[in-house]
Amino acid sequence: MHRLTYGIIGAAAIFLVVSAAYFAYDFGMVRFNNPSLSKYPIQGIDVSHHQGDIDWNRVAAQSNVRFAIMKATEGGDHQDSKFAVNWRLAKDAGLVRGAYHFFTFCRPGKDQARNVLATVPREQGTLPIAVDLEFVGNCNKVPTLEEMVAEVNAFFAELKSTFPEKPIFYVTQEFFDQYLRGNESRFPEHYLWLRSVFKEPRRTDCGDWSIWQFADNGTLDGIQGPVDLNALCPSETGFAHLFPAVAAK
Repeated sequence: MHRLTYGIIGAAAIFLVVSAAYFAYDFGMVRFNNPSLSKYPIQGIDVSHHQGDIDWNRVAAQSNVRFAIMKATEGGDHQDSKFAVNWRLAKDAGLVRGAYHFFTFCRPGKDQARNVLATVPREQGTLPIAVDLEFVGNCNKVPTLEEMVAEVNAFFAELKSTFPEKPIFYVTQEFFDQYLRGNESRFPEHYLWLRSVFKEPRRTDCGDWSIWQFADNGTLDGIQGPVDLNALCPSETGFAHLFPAVAAK
């Protein structure tokens, strides 16, 4: 057989293998992390309108779902279309809830905070406000460190009178390396919600992180399609009052 033909066949085989691997990952058949409930007894999910209509009672019946963090807002004027119903039904199902805001680099932080204040109810027994800080899905602007510090601080200064608790920063490794590493003191004091879908982060008594997003292709009864999975650092005490019974359901 001609050498070129062998090359074409080989390339096609590689393509099929890669495609099969991507398909398996995308549909939740392959996961890089699968932390046990014995090691991480408090686990939960984060959702948005992408998960569609969620059967929260079925979700809450599963032992690996103790909390749900749901998208509320993005930028200065966008509200997630499923937030209000998710917020209400997750509470009715008995889950600890939290709301997150996707922070855009192209609107002033103060404007974005006003969007949160107009959308997220102030209720007892919920997780602190979380802010999603990442490049993926953001506008094309890449702020300087000084610009990022100023806008994030303005965002939380506006929120503080209504949501005074220490906030949660959801970050990708890329964002952390570019802005937070070595500059933590320039930002508001925060809990760290770390995305790490390829490996388990180091545990140093939760000094480095509080929540670990360990998968973005989870499958759960009550949700159609993939969902993000998370685990609370076992020695995190900041949220302990929200989870008085650590034992799995």
